[in-house]
Amino acid sequence: MSATAKPDLMSVEEAKHLRHEDVADLMANYISPGQLRLLKLLGFDRVIIDHAEGMYYVDQCGRKILDFFGGYGSLAFGHNHPRILTARRTFSDEKRHEIALAFMSQYAAALSYNLAQIAPGDLDITFLCVSGSEANEAALKLAERAATGRKPTVLYANNAFHGKTRGALSVSDSELYRGDFQLLQNTRRVPFGDVAALDRVLSRDRSIGVFILETIQGGAGIVLPPDGYLRAVRELCDRYGVVWIADEVQCGYGRTGRFFAFEHEEVVPDIVTLAKSLGGGKAAVGAYIARRPVFVKAYGTSKTALVHGPATFAGMGEACATAIEALHTLYDEELIDNAAAQGAYLQERLGALKHKHPGLIADIRGRGLMVGLEMTNISKSMPRGFRTLVSMLDERLRGGLAAIVGSLLLHEYDVLVAFTEYDRNVIRLEPPLIVQREHVDQLADSLDDLLSRDFTRIAMDYVRKVKLASGQRQLIGGAA
Repeated sequence: MSATAKPDLMSVEEAKHLRHEDVADLMANYISPGQLRLLKLLGFDRVIIDHAEGMYYVDQCGRKILDFFGGYGSLAFGHNHPRILTARRTFSDEKRHEIALAFMSQYAAALSYNLAQIAPGDLDITFLCVSGSEANEAALKLAERAATGRKPTVLYANNAFHGKTRGALSVSDSELYRGDFQLLQNTRRVPFGDVAALDRVLSRDRSIGVFILETIQGGAGIVLPPDGYLRAVRELCDRYGVVWIADEVQCGYGRTGRFFAFEHEEVVPDIVTLAKSLGGGKAAVGAYIARRPVFVKAYGTSKTALVHGPATFAGMGEACATAIEALHTLYDEELIDNAAAQGAYLQERLGALKHKHPGLIADIRGRGLMVGLEMTNISKSMPRGFRTLVSMLDERLRGGLAAIVGSLLLHEYDVLVAFTEYDRNVIRLEPPLIVQREHVDQLADSLDDLLSRDFTRIAMDYVRKVKLASGQRQLIGGAA
């Protein structure tokens, strides 16, 4: 074979028509066998999406699946919003430039200007990148350089999640994700939402120069800070000369009924990070927005400007154009107001279900369209005579009921929900901001119907579906 001969490559059209068993084989061999096993456990491996529009995925069989997962907050506009598609098509048709590292980019400049108009206070210098982890990495470096004096220690909250790259992982509170990796040593943890603990740590450890904080914790199971906590954070960071990074990668971009979640307490951090829906659901765009004095202190000279300058694919033309159109759409369609209204209705419906099914639903919490539905430990859903015995297994079985409910919602009711990294009992609901009352009703009515069965029947229905799917896979494999 010639060194330049074309290998046996699969085409886009061939990929579109792959069956789910073919995709599973490719995933096991070329992506991640462990990830495939998790999908099989939930039965999610039996679904291959053909296309998506608005609030719905449509699988290869034509089945519409209501999306209350929302890509962990990445799909504020739903799937393939027509305005965003048009903006991207125009950019492509006119062959506008993508990578402009040697020149100024009018699209990156316009997007940065727009973000400065939206952000409160003097948050007006933007750094563009392609993901939330990258935004947090860049923010951590900026904050360390801008901290008053030589104060290298970075403070983070318990149950925090800021990403899986090395720096972001160093301030993420997860034994699973951290594993035995050699992470940054200049970090320290503080309880989330505890003003007294924060004051105590900052007053005693004057090496702390940076505090990174999710404004609402997503991976922990949608945990809101107590009222007044963010105002106290701002006050304490000012008192002790600490740079405050607000991680709004998941809770920002209008999801809570304000563009930034910290705006509910009328405070301004020194740096805020964004990603997820910033790219309109069609482009990978992340960013930090910094207060001008903070940025200038760190990178304000020509000598320091490129210490953490733009990466190759940061601020790409079409991605920035997509983000610009997405911001206009967010305001023109009043989606932030819709998030507040539909979020309140969602919590109202779920609160009624908690009252009706107290043995299965432990808690409902959230703000806007960032809502956590916490299921009970399995022992509490068992008949009374079995609870004490089963309670000894609660930790090992934690998340079992949430996983079963999520699986059955998909397979019996055509509703997709998300799960939570740290508290496995929590079902995460982050639907697109275009959601309407009828979509909330579909989710709530489906949950009500499912939870109206007793736990034993719910579990048996799940096991029966898993066995049926396993038999179908074996039959397909044998036939092949």
